[in-house]
Amino acid sequence: MNRPCTDVVLPPAPPRLRKPLFVGGLQLELPFTLAPLAGYTNLPFRLSVREQGAPGLAVTDLINARAILEGSKKSLELLATTPADRPLSVQIFGAVPEEMAAAAQWLEDYGATVVDINMGCPVRKVVRTGGGSAMMCDPGNAIRLVERVVRSVRIPVTVKMRLGWDARNLTAPFFAREFEQIGVAAVTVHGRTREQGFTGTVDLAGIRAVVEAVERIPVIGNGDVRTIADAHRMFSETGCAAIAIGRGALANPWIFRQLRQWIETGQAGPAMSYEQRLDFMEVHLRRLIEWRGEHGGCLMFRKIANWYSKALRVNKSQHQRLLMLDSAATFAAVLDELRQAGPPPHWHPVSAADALAIPVPSGPIAHW
Repeated sequence: MNRPCTDVVLPPAPPRLRKPLFVGGLQLELPFTLAPLAGYTNLPFRLSVREQGAPGLAVTDLINARAILEGSKKSLELLATTPADRPLSVQIFGAVPEEMAAAAQWLEDYGATVVDINMGCPVRKVVRTGGGSAMMCDPGNAIRLVERVVRSVRIPVTVKMRLGWDARNLTAPFFAREFEQIGVAAVTVHGRTREQGFTGTVDLAGIRAVVEAVERIPVIGNGDVRTIADAHRMFSETGCAAIAIGRGALANPWIFRQLRQWIETGQAGPAMSYEQRLDFMEVHLRRLIEWRGEHGGCLMFRKIANWYSKALRVNKSQHQRLLMLDSAATFAAVLDELRQAGPPPHWHPVSAADALAIPVPSGPIAHW
């Protein structure tokens, strides 16, 4: 039998979370979004998470606007979606206003619910193009670019950014205020600077400054939310309207279901059991194979094998077979072993989620 997801009394959800939340003309059913994580939050994962308890909005991997216009095969794969994958925000990056606007129009025709402009990615291959967090260093061009995109489409346009380039340039409040004036429907703020990368802790006071800088549009807080207690702290200390969750959803695919129940009842209900985690992993791989074929799906699964192995505490042999997965038959054999053995001694669903470390870039940012 599952133990409750926490042994402590949960704080009550802020009453405002029970009111409708709008991003432009789009009403979100839940004030939580599945944040984009390159290589992870593709169509197979989004569909699998939606089945466990849908987020209010899911966002694609980061996609180069120019590559969309050029018909890049990789970009079109990242854009793969289905009617069950709605509402869907497509996140794009670039530094040329005309290209970004044309890509947004293409996405509107394609059926995207929202276009999200990335101003937060700190990785060098994005920043060196003038996109991502580099846009925060050129306010004039950034504002012109965003305004051009907003005027080019009828669907909501949102922006995701960091607090600033570094601790001396915390420009997110300024940008949020300017973007509201030109028609941006919402802003998502990761509570770190570009200089921090993914180190240190999220600056909740910095996110609050963004919330206080705008008049009407929702500010979506992002960073270090893995539990309901983390979500409560984010809401309480920042005043944000919603929260974007990335790594927390990888660690705990039930997190959106638990957050919904917390809002509605004050309780989170049981955590994901061992058997349910096995079922989720099986469905995830099946969808990867349907999307990319057996060879391609197994290759993609290798990227995520580490966090499944950690959450399930598989033995060394099973971990190696998942890490070097070569076929659906190999996976089925490992899965059968895990089902027959059951949870390892002292396995607990809460610790499985809490202990999971999702890899992020490390070392000097200049080398990413």
